[in-house]
Amino acid sequence: MTTAVILAYIGLAIMLIFSGVGSAIGVSKGGNATVGALKKEPEKFGSYLLLSALPGTQGLYGFAGFFIINNQGIISAEMTMLQGVAILAAGLTLGIVGFFSALNQGSVTSNGIAGIGSGHDIFGKTMVLAVFPELYAIIAFAATFLISMSL
Repeated sequence: MTTAVILAYIGLAIMLIFSGVGSAIGVSKGGNATVGALKKEPEKFGSYLLLSALPGTQGLYGFAGFFIINNQGIISAEMTMLQGVAILAAGLTLGIVGFFSALNQGSVTSNGIAGIGSGHDIFGKTMVLAVFPELYAIIAFAATFLISMSL
């Protein structure tokens, strides 16, 4: 196995692991807030559920990035060092941005869930504010797609 292939697989692993772990933590924050809010306003479970699920998208972006790169068939003994480094860079970009995006989106949504549970009508505002951390994960996914197209 060449160094380029090893770098490519490390990049793919980082992409999956960090975006997935960030999403798991983010949705757990929302889930914990939901459990607390259900005690006060159980009839608003649908709003809580939607908000708590939002940070899960970053893990999906990580998997989609993995799928896009892995299915091109370029990871082989013949790949160049530049291709291996490019995949590593894509993995670092999407993995790290997805991780922090999911964590922070989880914080936004859990605070919104707590507010809704306290009787405030802030579902729509929370959705709008939760989009901002998501945008950076989308940008990282777009960068990964562009990198994959240049390979």
